[in-house]
Amino acid sequence: MRHGMRREVYGGRVVDLGIERVTLPSGVEVDLEIIRQKGASAVVALDEAGRVVLIRQFRHAAGGFIWELPAGVLDRPGEAPEACAARELREETGLHASALTRLGTILTTPGFTDERIHLFLARDLSERETAREHDEVIAEVARVPLGEALAMVRRGDIVDAKTICGLHLAASVAGVTP
Repeated sequence: MRHGMRREVYGGRVVDLGIERVTLPSGVEVDLEIIRQKGASAVVALDEAGRVVLIRQFRHAAGGFIWELPAGVLDRPGEAPEACAARELREETGLHASALTRLGTILTTPGFTDERIHLFLARDLSERETAREHDEVIAEVARVPLGEALAMVRRGDIVDAKTICGLHLAASVAGVTP
């Protein structure tokens, strides 16, 4: 695939939307609406009792509060995803992890964005203070047994893609059967 010109439509704090002229592998030239995003990290924080930390966060685009993993956008180009994961865990839950293990990276919706979310497993947790951003509305921070969190996915109580992926990857590492 050959990339041609990009016409910027909107450049914001989180995303940049543009129209890109692209030649597909078939030779066809098309204009694609593409959102460029700097990436994010999400954290499955697993405590010594086998519980994961979930937050119930307000998401306007999703229509209200949803259960998710602690997560956030990389602060700047070149920020290490591990640093972002540690920062977001601390800011949103007040937790510090002595051990952070990479679980993988997902493309959220590759049909129109290059957003990549880096997933991490956090262990050896200790309490710190939260430092939430002004636009974060978190109604609850809960510790849920990993098996119950997976059951929440099956029941449709957890619908967030990064959370579903992170929980399943963490379960495979931790030896928990979904």
